[in-house]
Amino acid sequence: MKNIPDISDSEFDVLQALWADNPATAQQVVEYLNRTKVWHEKTVKTLLNRLVKKEAVSFEKVNRYYLYTPLVEQEAYTKAKGESFIQRMFNGKLSPLVANFADDNNLQEEDIHQLKKLIEQWEKDND
Repeated sequence: MKNIPDISDSEFDVLQALWADNPATAQQVVEYLNRTKVWHEKTVKTLLNRLVKKEAVSFEKVNRYYLYTPLVEQEAYTKAKGESFIQRMFNGKLSPLVANFADDNNLQEEDIHQLKKLIEQWEKDND
């Protein structure tokens, strides 16, 4: 999908449920979401309808049920939103973001190891 629609936090929760297991009925989405907090079926159906209108989710009627499937891939959504955030908050530069985490001691040993691996791989690919 070329254009990633604007998705609210609640819509994102519903989309995450569909990324985890799809196709799914509204009731299955409710059950998935209720693992962390209480969601009402009517609310979830409203959010699913919004996602359908935004072309982020499709549906198919099978017997008495609607089966919902995400049209937005999780990786594409994450990448687009990450790039948008970095552009908006850090003028498109990644280093101030990392520096911000480092300054607040929010980088764990594993984070540093992963960043080093990413940089090494990037250098290898761009030599």
